[in-house]
Amino acid sequence: MDRISVLIVDDHPVVREGLRTFLELQEGLEIVGEAADGVEALEKVGQLVPDVVLLDLVMPRMDGITTIRQIRALSPSTRILVLTSFSENDKVFPAVKAGAHGYLMKDIRPVELAESIRLVYRGEPSLHPEIAKRLMDQLAQGEEEATEEKLTLRETEVLRLIARGHSNKEIAAALYISEKTVKTHVSNILQKLHLADRTQAAIYAVRQKIAVE
Repeated sequence: MDRISVLIVDDHPVVREGLRTFLELQEGLEIVGEAADGVEALEKVGQLVPDVVLLDLVMPRMDGITTIRQIRALSPSTRILVLTSFSENDKVFPAVKAGAHGYLMKDIRPVELAESIRLVYRGEPSLHPEIAKRLMDQLAQGEEEATEEKLTLRETEVLRLIARGHSNKEIAAALYISEKTVKTHVSNILQKLHLADRTQAAIYAVRQKIAVE
């Protein structure tokens, strides 16, 4: 069985000591070093190239998000598992976007922490259940918002009229534009929203409540 080398990064000595004491007892895990902040973490990563960095987010000298980016650039093979007391969105989302492979809260059970280290080492994500749900919700919301933002104001007006059952001729009359221009808008709408036809466009508009605006 491969031994997984772990670097512990936390600005509280008591926390580092507790983590080391427990993790050194776990089969297949080896604590190769400790760091008190992001600057020291980068030095240790450069020297030790650990398999996994167990990283706090709020630390002096260099914040956790910057540390994640720097570690990913310095040692792409090193996995980063965030272990923190902070579950706010302004901490979670930037950390995941920066390249963290897992995000856990410090109230996690020790045995689950050890298993999470093994998971990220194998390339599998490890997220606190609450964090996972929040990320999924944010992703779904973000996709919807991003899709709607692709349409221009005029395209949104055309889509609304399509959903209300208007023909191209009727849309042209209502918006004081030519039928040829309407056809161009319809084509752009279908392409941008990855839809096959006007029927799908109408269904999309109803679901997104564009038709009733």
